[in-house]
Amino acid sequence: MTVLAEQLTARIRTEGPISLADYMAECLLHPEHGYYTAQVPFGALGDFITAPEISQMFGELIGLSLAQCWLDQGAPAAFTLAELGPGRGTLMADLLRATRSVPGFHTALQLYLVEASAQLRQQQEETLQGYEVTWVDGIDELPQQPLFLVANEFFDALPIRQFLRDGEGWREKRVGLIDGALGFGLGPEAPQPALEHRLLDTKPDDLVEMSPVMAPITAGLAQRIAAHGGAALIIDYGDWRSLGDTLQALKSHAPVDPLATPGEADLTAHVDFEVLCSVAAGAGCAHSRVTPQGVFLERLGITDRARTLAKGLEGEALEALIAAHRRLTHPEEMGNLFKVLGLTPAEAAPPPGLNA
Repeated sequence: MTVLAEQLTARIRTEGPISLADYMAECLLHPEHGYYTAQVPFGALGDFITAPEISQMFGELIGLSLAQCWLDQGAPAAFTLAELGPGRGTLMADLLRATRSVPGFHTALQLYLVEASAQLRQQQEETLQGYEVTWVDGIDELPQQPLFLVANEFFDALPIRQFLRDGEGWREKRVGLIDGALGFGLGPEAPQPALEHRLLDTKPDDLVEMSPVMAPITAGLAQRIAAHGGAALIIDYGDWRSLGDTLQALKSHAPVDPLATPGEADLTAHVDFEVLCSVAAGAGCAHSRVTPQGVFLERLGITDRARTLAKGLEGEALEALIAAHRRLTHPEEMGNLFKVLGLTPAEAAPPPGLNA
């Protein structure tokens, strides 16, 4: 039993079962024993590999898409360039390298990283040596000015609550104790006003997921972009509307029981893009169509970029580049599972690679 498991067990014995959102928050962000505090999440030695770690092409194309948005909106003389959950800083490093040739872009940008983990901040600082970086804990600390932002695999790590439909009400899935060990159970049936609309498209025993913090974060981003200009690119796995249990835990690149080793495995869930779009629209922000990652990257020219990088390569290096291109774009790899959503001011065109 991990140290965090012991602490959670003691808490549940005292307070009773906790929501899945509370469990995820403790597992991921506990100041001493949380996953992002104590583990090495990314890369071959970690538990998973994100798109920026697969190939430099990913961050380069995102950078050029955001830079074109900046040009299309009049190249504001001062703007915030930000990333939510920047990992090791790889995506931002690739983005900055690709945009060096855009006149005035680096002079105008003020670089902000939204990162809660002290350990990851240190890694980001090493990756982004030579750049002036400001770290903040949340989007409310970002300046009130044009905002050009990327969030890759950020929203999938936000804590979720799960509800099982019971008649015309809902029972919340909770984490409690079964024979002294952590286990899932259900709370009492109760109405859930936030899920009232889901009674129209679900049946008894259907499970739906809801993130308590996703809407406030999205609203904060959208309000800034609507008021000051800018653009956001949100890349994550998920679909238009939540239905079914998508909670998963990864450890050493393999799925594990989400309750088995609290604090030592990554916990994620699919993103409900319908919520992102409706919240953004409610804040006065335009949003693009939700677009498969493979389609987005192909529209931005990833195949041409791969051909350029392939010149002079042979053997294992060439095979690795071909495999990276396939993994990022092929429908059976990340190409369809991951989706891309763009946010822009109401009067602005969507970011390159996306359609209105």
